[in-house]
Amino acid sequence: MKDTADFGWPTKPLGDLVDVLDRLRKPITKKNRKAGPYPYYGATGVLDHVDGFLFDEPLVLIGEDGAKWEAGANSAFAIAGKTWVNNHAHVIRPHRDRVLDDWLIYYLNGADLMPFISGMTVPKLNQGRLREIPIPLPPLEEQQRIVAVLDEAFEGLARARAHAEANLQSARELFENSLIAIFAKVVNHAEHLTLAEASVSFGRGRSRHRPRNAPFLYGGPYPFVQTGDIRNSDGILSTFSQSYSEEGLAQSKLWPAGTICITIAANIAETAILGFDACFPDSIIGMVADPKTTFPEYVEFMLRFFAADLKKQGKGSAQDNINLGTFERAQFPFPSLQEQKEIVDRLSRLTNETTLLSDGYSQNLQDLHDLRQSLLQKAFAGELT
Repeated sequence: MKDTADFGWPTKPLGDLVDVLDRLRKPITKKNRKAGPYPYYGATGVLDHVDGFLFDEPLVLIGEDGAKWEAGANSAFAIAGKTWVNNHAHVIRPHRDRVLDDWLIYYLNGADLMPFISGMTVPKLNQGRLREIPIPLPPLEEQQRIVAVLDEAFEGLARARAHAEANLQSARELFENSLIAIFAKVVNHAEHLTLAEASVSFGRGRSRHRPRNAPFLYGGPYPFVQTGDIRNSDGILSTFSQSYSEEGLAQSKLWPAGTICITIAANIAETAILGFDACFPDSIIGMVADPKTTFPEYVEFMLRFFAADLKKQGKGSAQDNINLGTFERAQFPFPSLQEQKEIVDRLSRLTNETTLLSDGYSQNLQDLHDLRQSLLQKAFAGELT
């Protein structure tokens, strides 16, 4: 944020403006918590409700560890009444004759606090650095005026955000509901075949990849698709996050563009079609459809419909997973090639439409976030009128 000296406000270290009550907080392990009416707070908000309390007054919490501290991360928040706070959130009582609770919260959430964070493995805002954070300190009347302006503006932004989030969810549900409706009919009238009977060959991504993380296997010209790439795709894989060298390829297999990929461990039954030749790990099964009898896009849409059933089959082991045997035995509905094409065309159009809608609503959410940050920047630069 702009240096507050530029517009005449003094700054004071946070430690000069608050009482830090960390000595009074106390963690309770989950197994030792007794259910009750009092909120149990951690670094980011309410974690549980317990049968006792440590505090009974308005206070401000800010995450010590397990939180985020970038500008706009909302690491600070208010609590009031009978509450319990664990040791992952700092507890501060503002000196209210000098600084308002909401002024502190707005400032701490609008500022980038990362310069005050220590620790690489476990990032932490320790108490010493917390006390050093410089806080702009206009007169209380000006704090009250700016807080009132921000309250009104943010109330409108919250309504707009809720509307955009509801629209985004509706766009996603539109496709899912259509997928269910279409395949509910297909299941009832189409012939049921195994993948082999439908001329869909399949296999694991690789079986000889050892040692798994050897550096010499990576960094070459051959795309290496991972489960995260599939999870983040919209049905067609057009990007990849890793690549194989010649040595990596020698221990793997280069699957052709058009291969249907399905994850079989951890995040089960996520699917996508390769938009390029690629390798992938043994946590992914590849399926190659004979175009004379089966559209690969149809298989991918069909697997999405059956995803819930496939996930159920993976329950019960140390790590949820399905395997080749799941697909060797299972039968799926395969209508005529013409019907498959009609289904693919319909769902592809719907995918494009809902993607455009989702992208628009996602951009709206980003714009609202940016506007919120802009308002905070102006507020603490003395530019809100």
